[in-house]
Amino acid sequence: MLKVDAFNHIWPPAYYQALTDVTGTMTDITRRSEAQPMMTQLDERFSIMDLYDEYQQILSLGSPPLELVATPEQQIELAKIGTESMAELCVTHQDRFPGFISTPPMGAGIDAIIEATESAIKDYNACGIQIYSHIGGRPIDEAEFAPLFDFMAEKDLPVWIHPARSAKMADYPSEEKSKYEIWWTFGWPYETSAAMARLVFSKTFDRLPNLKVITHHGGGMIPFFEGRVGPGWDVLGVRTSDEDYGALLKELKKRPIDYFRNFIADTATFGAGGSIKLALDFFGGENIVFASDAPFDPEGGRMFIRETIRSLEEMDMSVEQRKAIYSGNIGRLTNRNFDR
Repeated sequence: MLKVDAFNHIWPPAYYQALTDVTGTMTDITRRSEAQPMMTQLDERFSIMDLYDEYQQILSLGSPPLELVATPEQQIELAKIGTESMAELCVTHQDRFPGFISTPPMGAGIDAIIEATESAIKDYNACGIQIYSHIGGRPIDEAEFAPLFDFMAEKDLPVWIHPARSAKMADYPSEEKSKYEIWWTFGWPYETSAAMARLVFSKTFDRLPNLKVITHHGGGMIPFFEGRVGPGWDVLGVRTSDEDYGALLKELKKRPIDYFRNFIADTATFGAGGSIKLALDFFGGENIVFASDAPFDPEGGRMFIRETIRSLEEMDMSVEQRKAIYSGNIGRLTNRNFDR
């Protein structure tokens, strides 16, 4: 059965060189990315991919977000190189890479963002775009970014959201930074969930009901906190006295939880079958896509792919549902037929 990995990461050689020219010595999470051979070495990636039957990857650039490390002009150039490099890989290795996700220069102004996105889709056949859970510290529902969501809804292609929190976001007000990588372990699912909530309460889905948004790591915290998202937010405003959230609640066309069920979640939970099951129960089988988050595991990419497949194979589901999760759903969302 074909397996299309919808959320894994790569730095193609041309992009890796261009990024290094901008950032210099890699630090923190970018240093970890650089240390993963699969990120930059195609032979290593192919050797890992060959371990799994009928396994393909939709390519996406790994962190850092361009707006955090580059000037607007550099962002435009890096986005272009990333798009061109991944598109070339998809042409040269069609049997391995049936598509890619472009990363727009989100800190270069909305005109440059739209221009880069349109070119990636029109000229290079991108499957969609990847943005981060904050845009240089700004929320993704700011009015400046609304035209991008309008554009993607018009093109009927997905927006992938990747978390971007760093150690600079402290765990306690008295501290200057997060310790013990808590910013990653718990911060990334939180920040993904916060970005999802901002889209919901900014009425983005009332305005664009068919917008497709793919969320990383099983939909963040949403499936586990279904009770808080549901009955908890049904009384939005009762805990707040300086803003009238109750009025906002009445303006929404649906219950908050019903908007959250329209997000798409991936299976990149580091092989945790229980987490995948929660996501499946919350979002529904039609809104789950197979993804591994390779290569960021203790085995350089092998573990997450293997354990995610194992978890899915051990679940009690029909052949049709398994096929939908592995390739059918992402094909439908990107308007492509991967299973040929």
